[in-house]
Amino acid sequence: MATTADANTAPQADVRAMRRAIALAARGLGATSPNPVVGCVITGPTGDVVGEGWHQRAGGPHAEVHALRAAGPAARGGTAYVTLEPCNHTGRTGPCAQALIDAGISRVVYAVSDPNPQASGGAATLRDAGVEAVGGLLQDEAAAGNAAWLTSVRTGRPHVLWKYAATLDGRIAAADGSSRWISSPESRADVHRLRAEADAVVVGSGTLRADDPHLAVRGVDGARQPLRVVLDTRATLRAGARVLDDAAPTLIAVAEDADTGALPDVDLVRLPRDAAGRPGLSIEALLAELHARGVRSVLLEGGPTLAGAFLAAGAVDKVVGYLAPALLGAGPAALADAGIGTITEALRLDITEAVRIGPDLRITAVPTAPKEH
Repeated sequence: MATTADANTAPQADVRAMRRAIALAARGLGATSPNPVVGCVITGPTGDVVGEGWHQRAGGPHAEVHALRAAGPAARGGTAYVTLEPCNHTGRTGPCAQALIDAGISRVVYAVSDPNPQASGGAATLRDAGVEAVGGLLQDEAAAGNAAWLTSVRTGRPHVLWKYAATLDGRIAAADGSSRWISSPESRADVHRLRAEADAVVVGSGTLRADDPHLAVRGVDGARQPLRVVLDTRATLRAGARVLDDAAPTLIAVAEDADTGALPDVDLVRLPRDAAGRPGLSIEALLAELHARGVRSVLLEGGPTLAGAFLAAGAVDKVVGYLAPALLGAGPAALADAGIGTITEALRLDITEAVRIGPDLRITAVPTAPKEH
């Protein structure tokens, strides 16, 4: 009995159903952390779709349960298409593998094997019960949609998306420091979508002083506000900063030896300075602290210095750049020193998407996988 699936040879009905499950999973972005996003489609014995569902919020029913409830008795003898291997443990909800067995599902097709040792083994449980379990269909597509959770499980730190807006010649501000607005209203609205999908938004004190950003989500219905994180090594933040309002929670990270007597009453964490001698705080320590707080996805909105520190630490998993059709010729570049001294050390990226957002171009890219020698 085959246990893996290839989109090139799989029946088109399987591919269509899994692609629909991936689209359903995306509806949970920003609401399921620290759990994964998962989608499920159930077809009856004749191949007709009889139930759909997705994981809607942490602690709530999983995608399979929603889909089984929608399908009812029509699920018996059918196929379940799930973007992540059905879980095999009891937490705040019961094991989905057993729920599928109890519903009389005869075949399960899943995209990504569960890397979490506490929940994996669902496919084996299904097979032991006589249910055909096939893994790997559209694996890369499903994994890309679940990148934050997968990164956190595999690396023990949050997934980091670095976002910036720049002119075509790579400037994020003019020579006089003015930067509002380089990107279009459409691009700025799109950034609020990225914020709504993130657990935390991170900036440095330089961005705070220059722009006094608010960092909360606006214009996205039902959005859960992310944790606003400010790296303020020397504790320079003062009352009145927009990130201190009650629109969203805020965390201020300072150095272990910082004098915080003048800081307003805020949630505060002390972190070690960068061990490699770079200015600022340890990025590794920051990400460990955020992970311990349940943060699984970080949107890095800081300026070029902070972006360089994250890149130097090897902690950028995805880049989204909004390129405006404008030229400045002078002014700060999007990225400062990232510890790259020669062209052979350049961080190479794979462009996964390039689309128009209003007059701007939004480019999405991920670091290339290291070559095997």
